[in-house]
Amino acid sequence: MLRSAFCAGLAAGLAACAPADTEDQADYVTDAERIAPSPPSPGETARELNVEEAEDTKSFDALTPDGWKDLRIGMTREEIRALYGPDAQPGAVDGPDPESCAEYRPENAPDGMLLMLTDGKLARISLIREAAVKTEKALGLGATAEDVKTAYGDNALVMPHKYIDPPAEYITVWRTDRSGTSYVEDPEARGIRYVIGGDGKVQTIHAGGPAIQLVEGCL
Repeated sequence: MLRSAFCAGLAAGLAACAPADTEDQADYVTDAERIAPSPPSPGETARELNVEEAEDTKSFDALTPDGWKDLRIGMTREEIRALYGPDAQPGAVDGPDPESCAEYRPENAPDGMLLMLTDGKLARISLIREAAVKTEKALGLGATAEDVKTAYGDNALVMPHKYIDPPAEYITVWRTDRSGTSYVEDPEARGIRYVIGGDGKVQTIHAGGPAIQLVEGCL
């Protein structure tokens, strides 16, 4: 009896003096663990990935026939300046008649993105050189002509390049059917043109109105 009482008292004393790091870790929950959501099941993870893939082509960062982010076709230079700053190279030549057509990159626009204004309004957005922006079909500079044609199917209008032999070509996709029209003049038309180089890959992308058909900038 005395032996049992002594052992019980000894056990209680040892428990009271035990250091904190001997606590039962299985019962210890940190604040981070307490507020963290439970991991998704495999089915939920797969479903979320599918949603992300489906939304990829609708990304806010994608170049579309209407513009890029908050840059919209039809904006004035003043509206563009308020969003992305002045011309990054104000000393560069805009074109033979800057009042009717000018092409430049705002200071805060991504590298390799050029804006063309005709009659003072944004007419097209172009991706050149090192531009990392992609279109709503997740196509960017360096994509193959076959990638573009596969992405758009029968909506892709293919024309020979003006200066370079095949496989160089122009692949143009209008929002509404423009087949049978050699040159689109409708100011409400919106589309994307992929300029394919001699290596069969996208070297330039234009998005916007009829100005996407211009092959020498403002000239």
